[in-house]
Amino acid sequence: MFIKTLRESRELIVYKLLNSRMKLNSKNKSQFLQLLKGYEGEKEFNSLLKDLTGDFLIINDVLLNKNNSLFQIDTQLISQNTIYLFDVKNYEGDFYIKEDRWYSIATGKEIQNPLTQLSRCSSLFRRYLQDLGINNFLVKEILIFINPEFTLYEAPRNQPIVLPTQLNRFLKMLESTTSQLGDNHYKLAEQITSDHIKVNPFSQVPDYEYEQLKKGVTCKLCYSFMVPFNIKELICKNCGRAEALEYAILRNVKEFSMLFPDIKITTKIIHEWCKVDVSMKTIRRILVKNLTRKYHGRYSYYTFPSEEKGNN
Repeated sequence: MFIKTLRESRELIVYKLLNSRMKLNSKNKSQFLQLLKGYEGEKEFNSLLKDLTGDFLIINDVLLNKNNSLFQIDTQLISQNTIYLFDVKNYEGDFYIKEDRWYSIATGKEIQNPLTQLSRCSSLFRRYLQDLGINNFLVKEILIFINPEFTLYEAPRNQPIVLPTQLNRFLKMLESTTSQLGDNHYKLAEQITSDHIKVNPFSQVPDYEYEQLKKGVTCKLCYSFMVPFNIKELICKNCGRAEALEYAILRNVKEFSMLFPDIKITTKIIHEWCKVDVSMKTIRRILVKNLTRKYHGRYSYYTFPSEEKGNN
């Protein structure tokens, strides 16, 4: 059972939006592709966990704080007696280990040892449990390599590593483990989810300004730009996905709000942002229908209902 499902991070979403509306430099492009590849790896691992029939609780992407030390866990699986901490890597290519150092064969360069970070997270998580007065679980950290095109040479047998060729056997081992959950397991999962820090202070996105971004309605699937299909629909020029005009406009209003949280949502600026062949009257109708209208002197702007609740 998934207690906290996997979702794209705000950092990745912003990168996707910017990638379609501006030219990223090589450093930002590399960071974007790294985030995207990491998310795809976690998504693939989650699809495998979804098929498990045992009694487990699964929590994704949790950021916790222990003594002012932040640590992030890709996936946690809570069973009857054991909590598994999974760090999922979507590495591709050939790598080797020499004297506890990891190297890429393609480049010959040393890479960061992923076991070091995983060990740190595991240690901080154990101390986190101790502060909760919980000491009846065995905590196991596991480094998962999800990409079938990954090879690791000189891998020590005593390390908590699951290679792509071992993944099916590992999942079968999990499924064969006897696990019966009680209220204490659910309460722990709820506590961990409650302690999750929603905004990662270490996330970084490129600098950007409103004027430099390309205007238009982007596709929900591929982030290419959409054009009118008929009076009620838009269609993506790249993948051919059609979407109702109102939903497409509203979705891009949400994207605008994510990129520019300090700029007020007005009919004029959304008409300019979406840059689609519809009237200001149509934009106003969509905003009035789906958002809350606010007045400031002679001018009006709009907020999402969730923002109103958050300010109460």
